[in-house]
Amino acid sequence: METLNYEVLEKSGYQGYILKDAPEKVLQFGEGNFLRAFVDYWFDVSNEKAGWNGKCCLVQPIAPGLAKLMNAQQGLYTLYLRGRQNGEKVDRKRVISSVSRCLNPYEKADYDAMMELAVSDALEYIVSNTTEAGIVYDPACRQGDCPPSSFPAKLTQVLYARWKAGKPGVVVLSCELIDNNGKELLKCVNQYIDQWQLEADFRAWVNGDCTFCSTLVDRIVPGRIRDPEEIARLEAENGYHDELIDVGEIFGVWNIEGPDWLADKLPFKAAGLNCPVVPDVTPYKKRKVRILNGAHTGFVLGAYLAGFDIVRDCMHDDTIRGFMNKMLLEEVVPILPLDQEDCRRFAAAVEDRFNNPFVNHELMSISLNSTSKWRARNMPSFLEYVEKNGSLPVCLTMSFAAYLAFYSCDIQALTDKGLVCRRPAGNEYTISDDRWVLEFYNAHKDDDVPALVHAVMTNEQMWGQDLTRVEGFEAATVRNLETIRTRGAKAAFASCL
Repeated sequence: METLNYEVLEKSGYQGYILKDAPEKVLQFGEGNFLRAFVDYWFDVSNEKAGWNGKCCLVQPIAPGLAKLMNAQQGLYTLYLRGRQNGEKVDRKRVISSVSRCLNPYEKADYDAMMELAVSDALEYIVSNTTEAGIVYDPACRQGDCPPSSFPAKLTQVLYARWKAGKPGVVVLSCELIDNNGKELLKCVNQYIDQWQLEADFRAWVNGDCTFCSTLVDRIVPGRIRDPEEIARLEAENGYHDELIDVGEIFGVWNIEGPDWLADKLPFKAAGLNCPVVPDVTPYKKRKVRILNGAHTGFVLGAYLAGFDIVRDCMHDDTIRGFMNKMLLEEVVPILPLDQEDCRRFAAAVEDRFNNPFVNHELMSISLNSTSKWRARNMPSFLEYVEKNGSLPVCLTMSFAAYLAFYSCDIQALTDKGLVCRRPAGNEYTISDDRWVLEFYNAHKDDDVPALVHAVMTNEQMWGQDLTRVEGFEAATVRNLETIRTRGAKAAFASCL
């Protein structure tokens, strides 16, 4: 079977939208599954729906990458967006044609091509997702490196060449999963300006004419399909071989922090896409962490003890699903400093996202480092609810007891791999967390319920405070943990409804 390119696609009879030629308006650092299912998808839809007429030129952030595969397919790849939307199963296919080519800057010709694009009249945007470790200042990078190893150093070179050519500033959209990603990236660029002793006018141009945006990305991207039978079936349906098939969930939102004018400059609003420009992404990150991530940590530990193994199956159980929805809609959403209807819609979408028929998200994988996760995702909602209402939130209080139950369920041994416990169903499971956390629970494995609860809640290293000072919380946790141990986690969750 022939490999996907424009000629092969035409012969296959594909009827979807395709744009073969357009100016390269985006320089994108990162060519992995996420960016291709997220950023390049948004720009592709903008070409179709808003007449944006632009292409994205991709750059490998590190030497091993997808440049050869991308270029062999002329930038084309097949994207499947799969999941549930408004309760209905969705499986959408789209051939993405917003990518022009992919450069490997560790090869001289491609490095020169990157610097050539840097001074192009068509260039408007620079996008990046170089992983959490990508936005770092490495003083070993020199101005004359071709290329320097760090992404911020590469970006500084690109911007310096553009400034020297007298070109206008660009919009920089950072998608790395760190707080204030755009601000941190600009900080690194300024450090290279200092280190390389570049002109003051260039610094003014970078900080004034260029717009560095912090952004919040939200789409689960499982990525490549690995089942050979499914690949064979899809390729038979498509009529071509595709080395770059990508898969993402149907849900997606891109919150972009920037000035008001940016909303009209970006093509997303005109294309009807869920990419709002906001003055501050911080509240939206709080929304995601408290609702989406907080939902996971709030129910999965108890659900695992109740006999469930994957997230989707939990959404098919009235008790587990009801517990999660009550926690979100009655205890988490009402205290968020955002539009309440918007938060309720976001929370309602969580059930569809967790009920994705195409993703087997294991509860044990979510359980990793649950101590710090409960502290970051659930404890702020718990404490703010108590402060606002003067009472304990029933489900969040139970979720803390479920965390305790998970970490203390018939402890068998502490090994190099983690704390080995035995589930009520009889099988052993291994908890992964900071070593000191595991050692703490192992040391308290013979405590009775009141002693264990008191020891955990007064451990300020875990929680940053003494949780027994929250009125009624210790007594409620003792009752809840005893219920979980005697009647089971599912019955305990049901008692909250």
